[in-house]
Amino acid sequence: MQKYAEVAIENAVYHFDKPFSYLIPEKLEAALKSGMRVFVPFGAGNRLRVAMVLSIDEKPVEGAKEIAEILDKETVLSDNMLKLAKWMKNRYFCTAYDAIRPMIPSGLNFKIKPSYVLSDDFKDFDEEAYSVVAWNIISFLKKAGKSVAFEKLAKEFGITEDNPDFQRLIDEKIALKVNIAAARIRDALSKMVRPVSDFSGTLTKRQQSVYETLLDAGTVTERELRYFTGASAALIKALADKGAAEIFEYEVYRRPKSFHVITENEEEIMLSKAQEKVYSELEKEYAAGKFSTSLLYGVTGSGKTSVFMKLIQKVFADGRAVIIMVPEISLTSQTIALFSERFGENIAVFHSGLSLGERADEWKRVKRGEARIVIGTRSAVFAPVSNLGLIVIDEEQEHSYKSESSPRYDAREVARWRCASENAMCLLSSATPSVESFYMSRSGRYTLHELPERFGEAEIPNVELIDMNAADTVGADSLISVPLYEAIRDNIEEEHQSIILLNRRGYHHFATCKSCKEVMMCPNCSISLTYHSANNRLMCHYCGASIKLPVKCPKCGGMDMAFRGPGTQRVEEELEKIFPDARILRVDTDSMSGKFSLEKKLEEFSRGEYDIMVGTQMVAKGLNFENVTLVGVVSADNILFSDDFRGNERTFDLLTQVVGRAGRGRYSGTAMIQTYVPENPYLHLAAQQDYIGFYEREIQYRKALLYPPFPDILVIGFVGESEADVRKAANSFVDALMKKAESEHRDMPLRILSASPAAVMKVSNKFRYKTIIKCRNTDEFRQMISEELVSFGKNKEHSKVTAHADANPYTIL
Repeated sequence: MQKYAEVAIENAVYHFDKPFSYLIPEKLEAALKSGMRVFVPFGAGNRLRVAMVLSIDEKPVEGAKEIAEILDKETVLSDNMLKLAKWMKNRYFCTAYDAIRPMIPSGLNFKIKPSYVLSDDFKDFDEEAYSVVAWNIISFLKKAGKSVAFEKLAKEFGITEDNPDFQRLIDEKIALKVNIAAARIRDALSKMVRPVSDFSGTLTKRQQSVYETLLDAGTVTERELRYFTGASAALIKALADKGAAEIFEYEVYRRPKSFHVITENEEEIMLSKAQEKVYSELEKEYAAGKFSTSLLYGVTGSGKTSVFMKLIQKVFADGRAVIIMVPEISLTSQTIALFSERFGENIAVFHSGLSLGERADEWKRVKRGEARIVIGTRSAVFAPVSNLGLIVIDEEQEHSYKSESSPRYDAREVARWRCASENAMCLLSSATPSVESFYMSRSGRYTLHELPERFGEAEIPNVELIDMNAADTVGADSLISVPLYEAIRDNIEEEHQSIILLNRRGYHHFATCKSCKEVMMCPNCSISLTYHSANNRLMCHYCGASIKLPVKCPKCGGMDMAFRGPGTQRVEEELEKIFPDARILRVDTDSMSGKFSLEKKLEEFSRGEYDIMVGTQMVAKGLNFENVTLVGVVSADNILFSDDFRGNERTFDLLTQVVGRAGRGRYSGTAMIQTYVPENPYLHLAAQQDYIGFYEREIQYRKALLYPPFPDILVIGFVGESEADVRKAANSFVDALMKKAESEHRDMPLRILSASPAAVMKVSNKFRYKTIIKCRNTDEFRQMISEELVSFGKNKEHSKVTAHADANPYTIL
């Protein structure tokens, strides 16, 4: 009985995406399994495409094409992960392969390499009949004896695919085109040597000496054997040829350089009475063996990490796997250091800061069961663990858990799905939980566990709001008030450390001409350029455009430029002037772009090698430095006012978190927040670390204006190179959706807002519009939206505009 496979095609467009059926050739039947990738002919031209096998059955499909090749030696996705991909496709309005893509490390993805092989029918024709280039290519292919990637031919002979000499070889079928699947990275292999102990042949004196060393050492790498004996590779090969040794390859893992295995600490984790109570509740919930979602809410410094670490220890002892998610790469190294003390080599690391090889090898360790604890950022939620017992999402309110590109998934939702599918526990943890999560815990959907006080002798920092309308500053144009200056000075004298926050990188936010008031705008985006003093350039933080600071205004020729809106570079420069002997570290994406540079600098700060750390929100959350006793917020106002409904939440979260970095050890802490609106209630709530007060105020606002958690929000985005086309397409989509809702879904609770430009309407020379829909994210609603997206994609009138849907995005601007 012939078998057929349903596959998901890579790079399919949304409106054409569905499972496609292919006949499995008899020669591939035994090897092929669901969860493997294959080559399949696709479309009218039968071009080979990568596809993932979703299922296999014997139901005949008329006219089905044959699978061309199996690409994987073993399954890369389990049945449960394939089910997750199906769920994600429906929930996040993406193609099936887009849902699969984040589950496989990019280093293991295949790309099709156009390659050429010499035809078997080609005989040694007269060299004179060919040009020099053509004959050299023929000779090269003949010598290779196998297919050669075109990029190699191009490099060797300086040709392009439309080269007439090369085209002649193709037209005459002398060079045949084949497609080769190539992984982006290869396995890291080490050449190993081991002795054949019962060898009785004859060896030279030198060979005998190396052989005896090998007998003593056992199995070693070839490099080690050469190092300790001085033997050449040829000598070692001669040993193998004579049967005295065996040479083989062994896969080695490329481990992250920031990962340092520490001897496992088996001491019991000591908890306070409050922590022990919470742990007992969580352990009981886990022991029930059913899916559950819990929220661990505790003030900054309350010891939430110790509680869930003890729970992780329990789950690990039960033989189950654990995923620990953190929002920022900067927090990963601290978390790794903490957990490696307990679990050593049982830890694997998942985040984008790793090389392709490191990511692939960490994924393999997890899939093979060699590491049962995964620590990482958003992508860690897809770790191929078996027997999942617990997922911990630290700082669960963070926007980085929400993907902004396809698939536009929420890692918290994916985590809950995975836990539900394996009867595991999902634990959310934060000092400032998202309004939605706290609402869920208040309404009984999640269980709530609270730690209202700091651990041990640590106390909540004393917080002072500095009214910049009345406060004196260090200088005429200074950003630093006298009270903050004095606090930093005293802190340095006492050999304590300070953290200074300004959530805007660069030197100035924008530059303007004093004569004509023209603001220097990005040539590709509808946003002002940011001045960076380090390279004296104006840079766009959206598309990356960079131009030299003009000597004169490009519009009127004026010679006098004004700069507005300070950034972290400006704060760093000012602190260097007023504290010339202080050691200052700036932490933002401009200064920490190198691999592991952030981890290295944070370690140096932890060792006391800096007095002051200036930074954006990268310094605000999750970091734990005992010697930090002062936190200063240069300007709370630039994060306070936002057109987005989450603006108040973002302000409270950031200020509460950064204030919480002070006084986390045996020293008391102080925080100073500079503002021109000291009467703002959210500033006072953050200063008091009063999350409950914030929540009670915010939930009333959300309810009154119909924002999550009461409805869901779906944003449909439209992107194209012509503003007129994008605007027309957006309006057309809204009209069609309203008609469909009116005629087919009259009982569906729905509010569809008119299409409007995005807050930054143009990015990278593409215009952006959006429509906002307040809804209930039900199966019926998603089916309606999916149908409209498919219809839009098939409409040739809008062929130059793409549309995408984003459910409950972090921002709706």
